[in-house]
Amino acid sequence: MLPLFFSCEIPLKQCSLLYRMKLEVWTGQTKAPSGTVLVPVVLGDSKSDRVFLIMHCEGRAAGSDNLREEFTNVLKHAVLDGEGDGYDRLESALKELNGLLKGFLVSEAVKDVHAVVGLLEKSGTLHISHVGRAEAYVIRDGTAVQITEYSRAKPPMAFMHIVSGPVQNRDHFIIATTRLLRAITPAQLSQTVQHGGETAVQTIVQTLTAEKEAACILHIAMIGEKEEEDAPREVNRPAPRRNRNRSTSSLLSGVSGVVGRVDWSKIFTRVRGGVKLKKSSNSLADKTRQFLKDLYDPERKRRAHLLLLAGSAAAFVIIWMLVQLTLSSQRNQTTGELATLVKQINADLSTAENRQLAGDTDSANAILQRADERARQVMTNESGMYRSEALELLDRIKSKREEMNRVIRVTPPRVMANLSGKKADILAQGFIGLSNGEFLVYDRQDLYSVSLNTVENADRLGSEELILDGDNFPRFQSKVFMTTGNSVIEIINGQPTTMKTEDTAGWITGADIKTYLRYLYVLAPERKQIYKYERLASRYGPPAEYNVNGDMTGALDMTITGAVYVLRDSSVSGGKAGEREVVKLLRGEKQTFNIRNLPPGALNGVTRIFKSGVNGSFYFLDPATKRVVVTTNDGDLGDSLYMKQYVLDSEQVGNLKDIFVDAEDTRLYVLDEKKLYAIDLQAR
Repeated sequence: MLPLFFSCEIPLKQCSLLYRMKLEVWTGQTKAPSGTVLVPVVLGDSKSDRVFLIMHCEGRAAGSDNLREEFTNVLKHAVLDGEGDGYDRLESALKELNGLLKGFLVSEAVKDVHAVVGLLEKSGTLHISHVGRAEAYVIRDGTAVQITEYSRAKPPMAFMHIVSGPVQNRDHFIIATTRLLRAITPAQLSQTVQHGGETAVQTIVQTLTAEKEAACILHIAMIGEKEEEDAPREVNRPAPRRNRNRSTSSLLSGVSGVVGRVDWSKIFTRVRGGVKLKKSSNSLADKTRQFLKDLYDPERKRRAHLLLLAGSAAAFVIIWMLVQLTLSSQRNQTTGELATLVKQINADLSTAENRQLAGDTDSANAILQRADERARQVMTNESGMYRSEALELLDRIKSKREEMNRVIRVTPPRVMANLSGKKADILAQGFIGLSNGEFLVYDRQDLYSVSLNTVENADRLGSEELILDGDNFPRFQSKVFMTTGNSVIEIINGQPTTMKTEDTAGWITGADIKTYLRYLYVLAPERKQIYKYERLASRYGPPAEYNVNGDMTGALDMTITGAVYVLRDSSVSGGKAGEREVVKLLRGEKQTFNIRNLPPGALNGVTRIFKSGVNGSFYFLDPATKRVVVTTNDGDLGDSLYMKQYVLDSEQVGNLKDIFVDAEDTRLYVLDEKKLYAIDLQAR
């Protein structure tokens, strides 16, 4: 909490005595959660008008700071440095603030703003305006009353009203960026300010913190001191007369302005039941006393009871009608908004189809994404209206997107081999494609030979260590595996053989291994490097660093067909969540690689990359959505073209682990934890 104190003398004539009032201000705020900024600002000095601003702003920190700075500059120039009546200066400033506020909200620099702007003139008149759920209260003669407008619906994001009134001796004003009456009763609020300004603010902050409310608090106290009788008395000049309910019509198009002015001192008087017109007030008091007497009079109590019952019933009916009118108005507004959204979604579908026919696939996908978001907005609306239409539109959007992006659903995929028949609790990790439809599937310790739908019994690799990755080594007619024990084991002539390296530090462990010609490549993302080992007669040479200038941060998998293609998680280095990137290396140096016409987010979440040969297509495996994305060969220019997607649309398909495609690109093999599936590519 930031306690502030300053003295400002304001002449005020009250009860035939002349007082000079001293203004004391305290501010405080709760702990702001992440993404929330709480701002208290007090402008002006003791010889001029005073301007107050408290603001609760949610959104990006930079946007909130810019909004605070812009608000402060406008209040300084338009209110403190401006000329003319205080109300007119504040009204002019609020027009500018509304324009600024709308600009920041449209640009999404901020998401939600709750603020109060106040002007205390030297003449003793206070003007207050608010936006959002911020509120102001006056405590006078031990009674607390809210002086700002209250709305049960969502408050508008604009300064709509100015409340004005004269301050009096011993007035206290509590201004907050949240609705205090949800946590504090008016009686508690009145008692709190009697303990002193700083103590009152601390008490309110502690109460809001206990309720997990974030808010900024401003406490203004008017403390009067009686003047000497012979002191010269200042006479307040009456404020210029103006229409109390005037509307502002000189605003720019699209910018909300101040629509009305209310004298808060009269509101306070009405609430407390004071006298505004003495005659009518006395008449009402007499009728009330007479009614209370009738309740106890033996002859008149029946009539009084009937009147009381009728009055209660009438009050209930009026309240019920007001509630129903409010709800009906809200329902009508919601119905109109949802109907407009449904029309916009239908228009988006037509526009997307036209863009597709024109060959602009990227634009068509973007329009479909916007239509999808609008349909989900209709689905999540609390009213439940147009929900069936939204479901139908979501189905149409999905069908159109799949048709446009050539999504092929394989229902169900053909099971080539069921590994759970050999081991019920098997959790396969990957597989190695050999030749003529033969495969070697491995879990963390065992190897399973698969040939023509037949699964052989498991063979232990011959080590207690766990398998990290494996690959075929056709030049040496062996299969090579990297294990957790910082070792490499080859299957030579059916026998596991532990291989040595000439590096005295031993093997470098990586996330993926691949063979090419007589070399073994190890992908080590922690070191941001690819290590290249030469296979000798019965051992491997020392490692050589292959990568020169490629970014290996977040590398997941690689495939080698002359050039090395590395799949990496770009979100690790600042990209969007789940975003993937392919880095192409030739002789260790980064080359150009692009995938054109790729649907938005098509590669998000993929974990494996495969290329069948130098001229083969690229295949990307996404386990979460059970799909395989296919793109063409990149050629010499490094440009690959999106082709299609295969979705294994079946509940029997588990967590996908690995993929393989034969050399002719005719058949795709996909492995989950228990089964090996085959998909014919030419038939699709």
